[in-house]
Amino acid sequence: MWPFICQFIEKLFRETIEPAVRGANNHLSTFSFTKIDIGHQPLRINGVKVYTENVDKRQIILDLQISFVGNCEIDLEIKRYFCRAGVKSIQIHGTMRVILEPLIGDMPLIGALSLFFLRKPLLEINWTGLTNLLDVPGLNGLSDTIILDIISNYLVLPNRITVPLVSEVQLAQLRFPIPKGVLRIHFIEAQDLEGKDTYLKGIVKGKSDPYGIIRVGNQIFQSKVIKENLNPKWNEVYEALVYEHPGQELEIELFDEDPDKDDFLGSLMIDLIEVEKERLLDEWFTLDEVSKGKLHLKLEWLTLMPTAENLDKVLTSIRADKDQANDGLSSALLILYLDSARNLPVSHILIEAHCH
Repeated sequence: MWPFICQFIEKLFRETIEPAVRGANNHLSTFSFTKIDIGHQPLRINGVKVYTENVDKRQIILDLQISFVGNCEIDLEIKRYFCRAGVKSIQIHGTMRVILEPLIGDMPLIGALSLFFLRKPLLEINWTGLTNLLDVPGLNGLSDTIILDIISNYLVLPNRITVPLVSEVQLAQLRFPIPKGVLRIHFIEAQDLEGKDTYLKGIVKGKSDPYGIIRVGNQIFQSKVIKENLNPKWNEVYEALVYEHPGQELEIELFDEDPDKDDFLGSLMIDLIEVEKERLLDEWFTLDEVSKGKLHLKLEWLTLMPTAENLDKVLTSIRADKDQANDGLSSALLILYLDSARNLPVSHILIEAHCH
């Protein structure tokens, strides 16, 4: 299959990525790929997991442990700035979910397939001429790390690649499904964290200035920093949409803020199946990858109701908790699907949508 996958990737680059880059910024209007060769080394699938419980009977869910280490040749240029750059090799490792949905009673039996990563994959890109690229106006604030983050996040939920296999399939519902639920994360406090700041050339161990980074898919939240405290109290609340389970996890990392490089204070991974089952979890969790420290979280699983009959009750309960989040807690979810447009004026059109 690999040569045909390479053909699909080349088509994706030329027909989807190239126009998207050109339209993103007027400095990039002359952007083009001059060569796309993904190489002969195919993607490796190191393991497959198939879910048989708690899944819809009209879908099949596969988790593929994938790794790709390939020498490729991708050359690009921005004619306006005489800029040439490219990619010599790519490495990507992670868990890719493939959903075969809907299953149908005629050949090819599968209506469409959707591909995405459940969490940010490990991605390494060996660039050529990256400095040329970063000298282009509009890109000079970027760095290698930021570019990798943008690419990684594009591959992670709720973003997905959906490939229809029959014409009648409802693509919009597959590409933009209604979330399975909302996770409300009360990021409360930690205890007994490691003291990372040192004084007198390392002889005296001091405090830390801890903060947390919370991830669900590509939704990322960062807490405030509590100065010089090994038992910080944050009392912050975040709300994340959950699109896939089983398989999605809540990932938390704690760091000590430093002027040069922030020190690692521990991490935590929580399977959202447990939270959904319990509906409410309020407990202390021991931090992983460090010798000491624990984190107090309260996690609520909120189910989406198709009608507004309970809205008044929900509004009353969140008013009682109004001090818990800076911008208030959500009571409902508005989903907008932009279907089509007609008779637009012939000019450059910028559409900007902000939904909460």
